[in-house]
Amino acid sequence: MIPNQARHRAVLREALALEWERQLPLLRGKTITSVYFGGGTPALYDGIGDILERVKQLPLAPDCEITIEANPEESTQELLAGFRTLGINRLSLGVQSLDDRSLLTLERIHSAEKAKQAIFDAKKAGFTNVSIDLMYDLPGQTEESWRYTLNQLEELPIHHLSLYNLTIEPHTAFHKRRVETPKGEISLRFLAAALERLEQVGLRRYEISAFARPGHESRHNLGYWTARPFLGYGPSAFSYWEGERFRNIANLNRYARRLQEGISPVDFQERLPYPADLKELLAVRIRLKEGADLTLFDPLPEETTAAIEMLKQIGLLAQEGTKLKLTDRGLLFYDTVATELI
Repeated sequence: MIPNQARHRAVLREALALEWERQLPLLRGKTITSVYFGGGTPALYDGIGDILERVKQLPLAPDCEITIEANPEESTQELLAGFRTLGINRLSLGVQSLDDRSLLTLERIHSAEKAKQAIFDAKKAGFTNVSIDLMYDLPGQTEESWRYTLNQLEELPIHHLSLYNLTIEPHTAFHKRRVETPKGEISLRFLAAALERLEQVGLRRYEISAFARPGHESRHNLGYWTARPFLGYGPSAFSYWEGERFRNIANLNRYARRLQEGISPVDFQERLPYPADLKELLAVRIRLKEGADLTLFDPLPEETTAAIEMLKQIGLLAQEGTKLKLTDRGLLFYDTVATELI
């Protein structure tokens, strides 16, 4: 994590300009479909306008989606109005919960009331595409508290929602404290309640963890799930270009120093050979509710065809014409499906 200090912002601003110039030849002749400011707290960075000035020198799609992530506690109406003036047309707010007890559990510094205020302030600032994140399976969370969050969604002017269950990773504070999260049947009831309520308020599931009003599906994330090429800028940023994925070094000063010396900031790169590339793309593509068109994955290796047939027999996959889709049960066991396909 980079401290939000003027000297660090200055280093980042210079380095991003250098990386932009370094990557610019790759973008010549391309049309930009989406721009996404994410990772950490980009809304606190005062160089967003500089970046967009460079981006706007390239051809932008008429419906180009420009998103910025922000936390409710930093999202004043003035700040959000400034983003709209810059041309940012989509806001992603890290709400997580609309229950103060759950926010305390997550050690978030905003309240539920502040989260709702940020959403309404976004509307006042002119945003017509607002996404929020919600989490379930939280320590101490009950079905009643989860429904309390879900029942507030109808009053909020949101257009997209990302839904995640909390998983406790090794070496995290929750792991060290041996915190327990809801499991099994309780977790399934949390998910079922969310699916029912989100459908009722007009947010349709279009990917395993993504819900949107018609026409507000995230173009940027759809690019990830359909293998659209993209370039990432900044420390630890990932890119996927011409079948190769690569990642910048995570340390800000080393990232900047390499660019100043005319050296690539990339510290990891990988190009999957056939058929590993096809298998991975298929596994990612079926995250979408519409499924994967198998004609785009021809020829599939024999072991993948066999895995698909097995997964169909046990009710995790279904095929409609050339479309391969996860079943309702398959949506619950996506990790198992992906493992078998890859």
